[in-house]
Amino acid sequence: MQQDEAEDFVARFAHAWATKDGDAFLALWHPDGELHSPIYDRVILGRELGRLNELQRKATPALVWELLSWTCRGDIVHIEWKSSNRYGERVVSWCGVDRMTLETGRIREEIVYVDTAPLQAMKMGIALQPLIHVPR
Repeated sequence: MQQDEAEDFVARFAHAWATKDGDAFLALWHPDGELHSPIYDRVILGRELGRLNELQRKATPALVWELLSWTCRGDIVHIEWKSSNRYGERVVSWCGVDRMTLETGRIREEIVYVDTAPLQAMKMGIALQPLIHVPR
């Protein structure tokens, strides 16, 4: 993949998140592409991205997604991002990296590496605590 093709793909990916546009997400995917993410209870197929977008908008209506950085080598694109959502009076943030294998400019496979601890803690109604206390 050429640099300009990668830049175009990343711009379209960021635009889909910014607009929360199901059709824009679908356009990024091969219909039989696979999305692997610890957020969901199963592998999501590319043709399901429109429906997934609807479910996500209902579950996280105040979701903000921010592109932090990206890189590309061959047909592999890595995108680093940060998300946040308001839950009542509380704003929860989490970060992740998506590793996408592209084929003819569309996603064949996406693996999401994400810190789910802030979301799990919120879901359980507990405050997120560090694993190790480092004395000063």
